[in-house]
Amino acid sequence: MRRALTTGVTLLAAASAVSAVTALFKGQEQVRPRGESEEASRRSQAAEQSIDFEALAAVPSKSAVAPGFDSERVWGTLNDWEPSIAADPVAPYVYQMTTRYNGPAPCKGCNGPWIVFRRSSDAGSTWGPDKYLTAKKGAFNDPEVEVATDGTIYAAYLNGYNPGVSFVKSTNRGDAWSTPIALTQGAAPPAWSDKPILAISEDGQDVYVGLNASDSYVVASHNRGVSFANPVKTNSDSRYWFHTGGAVAPNGTVYFAAVDYTQTYAGDSHINVLRSTDGGQSWNTTRIDTSAEMPGCSWSPGCYLGFLGPSAALAVDADGNVMVAYHAGASAGSPQRMFVRTSADGLNWSARVEVGATSGTVNHALPALAAGPVGGDFRLAFQDDRNGSQTAWNTWYRTTTNGGASWGAAVRLSDKGSGASYKSAAGYRFPYGDYFELAVDSAGLAHAIWGEGTSYDGPGGTWYTRGN
Repeated sequence: MRRALTTGVTLLAAASAVSAVTALFKGQEQVRPRGESEEASRRSQAAEQSIDFEALAAVPSKSAVAPGFDSERVWGTLNDWEPSIAADPVAPYVYQMTTRYNGPAPCKGCNGPWIVFRRSSDAGSTWGPDKYLTAKKGAFNDPEVEVATDGTIYAAYLNGYNPGVSFVKSTNRGDAWSTPIALTQGAAPPAWSDKPILAISEDGQDVYVGLNASDSYVVASHNRGVSFANPVKTNSDSRYWFHTGGAVAPNGTVYFAAVDYTQTYAGDSHINVLRSTDGGQSWNTTRIDTSAEMPGCSWSPGCYLGFLGPSAALAVDADGNVMVAYHAGASAGSPQRMFVRTSADGLNWSARVEVGATSGTVNHALPALAAGPVGGDFRLAFQDDRNGSQTAWNTWYRTTTNGGASWGAAVRLSDKGSGASYKSAAGYRFPYGDYFELAVDSAGLAHAIWGEGTSYDGPGGTWYTRGN
């Protein structure tokens, strides 16, 4: 999310049965502290979603729209958005986190939102019960999760703006979590922080968190997240920076994708790749593209100028090749198109290749990118409204096995045409949240998780599928 607290985390079990949760909390109004303007109004009732949970979240079934994938499944009946996902690189465990705005509170006086965690031990076929990652007072957002080869889970999230970005880890598959570390509360600036992006080395020894305090910062740990160095500022301008993707290459080079805007989002924005070869002590920034001002989205309640602006996903394959997927516009206010670029070193980049709908009238948003288990294998997901301008969005998936030289046809992952008030045969009303995620497990199975809703304000839900 484009926006910004924790000193102790206790895992509490959520309601054991979602149907019981729905019965107890249907119609309960959620209360949410106000952050930036786009955070203002997620106070919709759970009942408004009208989700047929039993039909949509029970046993996986194959999709008729997305060959090779399960039909999409909703996480639950509550008001969830901006999810993250990670697949264990050597075992069949998959982990999900989402931001939840209503439902049972984890503690007295905890008004939310909260971060909720769940796991699968069978590669996403079935899921264990919900557990609260954040179980104390505060406003928690923007979860990020990654898994090392030894099974350690790393997570970052927002606890307000101050203390802001916090880090935790679990060595027992999420049964318990470490005491949170606030990454921007030391003697060095910044005094607040916003929107983390988490990247780890394969073995988990090196942990990097890109974050912003208007300026761009990266925080590094080289002892598996036990402690972190001071944040390193990577820019020297006065623009508004957001990290939107990150990965560590097999040789230890770390990359972040970041977009910089004016402070009001008006005018051009720039798509950048940050690169460090010395463990995050210093950073090189390469601008790989420029976008004209994004289109407005006032047609969706709560949406603000900036939401449909460029976002860039980044992944590194087994051979160390880097791919960035992003959307950009050619003229102010026009719909943005989806592109990819590739690089062998993060400094020299290929020409951009268009991978979204080719019509200039289609709005694209929020790419997610992951590398498969072998070199050249990249998986891309993104959202667009090709099925109905401004009213029928879908989540699409494409693959390449040759490093982006060619791409398979787009596959529609959001295949359910009913079951929630925001769904129709053409798609869903609006992308719910500022990002979603994609992961690939050791068997090559892709796991996608995203948000769908009635509008930017919601309500909406977190949806998931898996396949090839």
